[in-house]
Amino acid sequence: MLGTLCTLITALACVSGVTVVTQKPPVLTVRKGETSTLHCNLGTVTSSAAWWYKQVPGETPQYMLYFYHGDSSVEYGSGFSAPKFDSKHSSQSDYSLIINTVEVGDSAVYYCNTWDGNENVFGQGTKLIVTDSALPAASLTLFPPSSAELQADRVSVVCVAEDLPTGFAEVSWAVSGNPVSSGISTGSPQQQPNKKFRLSSLLTIQTADWTSDKDVSCQVASASSTASKSIKQSDCSN
Repeated sequence: MLGTLCTLITALACVSGVTVVTQKPPVLTVRKGETSTLHCNLGTVTSSAAWWYKQVPGETPQYMLYFYHGDSSVEYGSGFSAPKFDSKHSSQSDYSLIINTVEVGDSAVYYCNTWDGNENVFGQGTKLIVTDSALPAASLTLFPPSSAELQADRVSVVCVAEDLPTGFAEVSWAVSGNPVSSGISTGSPQQQPNKKFRLSSLLTIQTADWTSDKDVSCQVASASSTASKSIKQSDCSN
């Protein structure tokens, strides 16, 4: 179901015969406890309503609420209710989703959807990132290249971040303190049983850089918390 629904959202967000649903801003960063307002324009649709969906990275989108400008109240999906969540309209085609007293767990991509008389049309989504400087940093583990790799021209170092507070994270690598921008492959965050996230990133470097005992470091930032760790060949047992 996850794959089908995600594919549907992606397809309808990008392709529509007539109607284009526009969401602003594409990315919104707020601090814990603040109020976030996400905007949605239904385009040429003036007599329809707005549906909102929340998608946490790696999870199935959740139906949040429905609001029609001619109604006096919002209709909520399971797990969503006032006063935490609300919706307003400034015209028959301009709607907003309001999330009060945001928490780190509200970090997600929020999709606006409408029915144009022929099909469901989704917006491109707004990524909401909630920051909290009081959160502990993620736990990082670095894995050195295997002995077999050392026979090749290039080797790989893997960085695994666990207990990330949100599914949105920035990973950066450096060799001997110098930032690296190539040879990096970072996977998608996966939600752990404790509702936090796990993320893996791989850096490929020249074997000579590793065997000359250069320091390789990984840094992961998420929700205002940053963790970093480094490794070099002499740190590893034979």
